[in-house]
Amino acid sequence: MVLEVQEPLHALMATLPGMAQIVSRGETLPEFDMHCPLLSLPCAFATRLETVPNATPYLHASAEAVASWKRRLGVRDRPRIGLAWSGRPTHKNDHNRSIELAVFLRILAGLNATFVSVQRDVRAADAVALRERGDIIHFGDELKDFSDTAALIANLDLVVAVDTSVAHLAGALAKPVWVLLPFNPDWRWLLDRGDSPWYPTARLFRQDESRRWEAVIARASAALRDYLRSAA
Repeated sequence: MVLEVQEPLHALMATLPGMAQIVSRGETLPEFDMHCPLLSLPCAFATRLETVPNATPYLHASAEAVASWKRRLGVRDRPRIGLAWSGRPTHKNDHNRSIELAVFLRILAGLNATFVSVQRDVRAADAVALRERGDIIHFGDELKDFSDTAALIANLDLVVAVDTSVAHLAGALAKPVWVLLPFNPDWRWLLDRGDSPWYPTARLFRQDESRRWEAVIARASAALRDYLRSAA
């Protein structure tokens, strides 16, 4: 089986079982008999809820990369919580799925943990809010590709993210991940449930009919307080 992916995913996808070859988009493809877009595979396989393949982890960070990011993070004296508050600005649903950092950070009020940004790119307005916080570790361009992001996530206890690649990566790594979802989410998150058939370690926090983030953030913040109390 040959898998064509974006270049930043190439090294990480090489850890995926069953792949004969990983090709970066734009490279010359080997000969093949048929082609199927990745998100059409559930249709091709007639996947149902009870047959969703959800054995995790199926992606892995290298031991060397995990150790390298462990050194960069320093001493672990509190639970480490990863944060991802926005996705790609050009995504057609970005205005619904991403949250301004100043709003997202209300989740962290009064919490005693080490907070780690798990996203590489930060928008200009969010960069201002990030600079005003001295309690969030942000690596930015040091995250060269998704292999780096995977190794960083491997050193965390929990990831809190909006619906972006970080959420799916954490789920594929079997890392506990809490996903903040808009009222009309991507089809993979389904409706009216707080878990995910794709990722057993995921917990979903959904907008209600108001389509506002305040209630989602309040629920996630309360859940984080409970999580940190149980981790103490």
